Amino acid sequence: MTGRPDKSAPPALDPEHFRRLAHEAVDLVADYLAGIDAAPVFQPMSPAERAALMQEPLGSAGVAPEAVLERFRSAVLPHAMGNGHPRFFGWVNSPPAPIGVVADFLAAALNPSCAGGDHAAIYVERAAVRWLMELIGFPTEGSMGLLVSGASAATLIALAAARHRAALQDGWNVRAEGLQHARPALRIYVSPDGHSCIQKAAEVLGLGVQAIHRIAADERHRMDVGSLRAAVAADRAAGKRPFCVAASAGTVGTGAIDPLDGLADVCSAERLWLHVDGAYGAVGAALPSQRARYAGLARADSVALDPHKWLSVPVECGAVLVRDGRLLREAFSLVPDYLRTEADRGFGGLPWYSEYGIQQTRGFRALKLWMTLQHLGRDGVRDLVARHLSLAQRLAGLVDAAPDLERLAEVELSIVCFRYAPAGLRGNDRALDALNKRVMEEVQASGAAFLTQTTLRDRFALRACVLHYATTESDLAALVDAVRETGARLAAG
Repeated sequence: MTGRPDKSAPPALDPEHFRRLAHEAVDLVADYLAGIDAAPVFQPMSPAERAALMQEPLGSAGVAPEAVLERFRSAVLPHAMGNGHPRFFGWVNSPPAPIGVVADFLAAALNPSCAGGDHAAIYVERAAVRWLMELIGFPTEGSMGLLVSGASAATLIALAAARHRAALQDGWNVRAEGLQHARPALRIYVSPDGHSCIQKAAEVLGLGVQAIHRIAADERHRMDVGSLRAAVAADRAAGKRPFCVAASAGTVGTGAIDPLDGLADVCSAERLWLHVDGAYGAVGAALPSQRARYAGLARADSVALDPHKWLSVPVECGAVLVRDGRLLREAFSLVPDYLRTEADRGFGGLPWYSEYGIQQTRGFRALKLWMTLQHLGRDGVRDLVARHLSLAQRLAGLVDAAPDLERLAEVELSIVCFRYAPAGLRGNDRALDALNKRVMEEVQASGAAFLTQTTLRDRFALRACVLHYATTESDLAALVDAVRETGARLAAG
C-alpha cells in the first residue's frame, strides 16, 4: 500500500495513547518493586504455564497494547528469575538499579545504533567506560574500552587482540592468514577455577580446547605463580607458543583473586598477554582498603568487567578494557566504503566502536551505565562494595556458629561457600553431596531464599553471593534458617 500512513496502525501509537500505556507500565513496575520483599524469592512455573508461553500462537490480528501489558502482568511478572529479591543469593546476578530501569526506557526511545558517528550516545559511552577504568585503576592514556553484552563477549574480543599481537610478534598476520597454516600451537594459561568463557573464546577463535593449560592453584584457589613459570618453560621446550595468561580478579566460585602482580611479572618477562577476568570482582578495586589485593590489575593488557553484576546496571552491560587501543583497532577494524567518514565532517566523529570489536549495530548500553554511575558517585560505589563485603563476613560468621553447617572456603569478596553437615554424616562426603544438592533444590523451590552451588575439591558446596543493594542481616539469617531447617528435615527423612 502507498499513500499517507495510518498513524494509529501498529506499531504506531498516538502520543496520548503512548503516555497512558507508559504510565500504566511505570505503575506496574513501581508496585512490583515496592512489594518484592513480601513475595516469594522464586516461584516455579507449572508445566501448563511453561507450555502456555512457549506454544502460544501469534494471531493474525494485532492485540491492543493494554491487553499485551496485561499478558505480561499475569504470565511473566509472577515468574521472574528472583534476582530482584534481597534474599536472592544465586550465581552473580544483581537486582536492577531503578535509575538503570529508567535509562533502558530512555535509551529505547532514542534507539540509536552505537557503531559510531557524531551523536551523543557515542560520547556517553566514552565517558562511562573511562569512569570504569578510573574506578578500578586501569590506565586511561592510550587505552580503549567498549561496552558489550557481558564477559563472554569481552573475553572473546580481548583474546582475539592477544592472538593478533602474538602473530605480529612472530612475523605473521592472523587476520590475513588465519590458522590454516602449520604454526606452533598457541597456549593460554588459566587456573582450575577460570571461567568457562575463556575456553569458549579459545574454541571460537580456532585455538581449540588443547590451547587451554590449567595451572595449579593454592589452598585459596589462586593461580600459583611458580607453576605458571614452569608450565610456560615446558611448553616452550615442547615447541608450543605461550601467548596469554587469563587470570581472575574474583572467581565466580569463591571470589578468589589471583596474584596479579606476580602474574604480570611473568607475562612481562615472557612476552605474554595478561588478561584479567574481573567480570564479578574487579569493581572491588574501587575500595581503597581492598586495593592492595588487586595489585597488578593496572598492568593487565585487558580486563573483562560486568557492570551488570556488582554495580546493578540492568543486563546486558559488560565491558572490555584494553591497554593498547591502537592494537585493538588493528585487530578488528574493517571499514567498508559506505561507513567511511572523516572526523568532524558530516556524521564523522571519534573512531567508530565497530572498529574495535565484533559488532556493527550496537545498542545504547552506555546510558544505563552512565546514569547508574552518576547516581552512585565514587563514594556510592565504594559504599556498596564495602557493605556487601561486610555482609558476606557476617554470613560466614553465622555459618561458623551453626553446629550443623560447615564453611568450605575463605571469604574473599561477597561469596560464602558452605554445606549442611550434621554430626552423623561428617566425613561422608558422598552422602553430604547428595544431601546438600537436595537442600539447595528445596530451598530454591520454597521461595524462602535462593542460593546455588559450586564444587570445591570434589565436594558439593552451597554457594551464596551477596549482591543485592537492599540485603540486610535479617535476610542472611533467613537464608541460614532455611538451609538448616531444610537440611534437618531431609536428613531425618
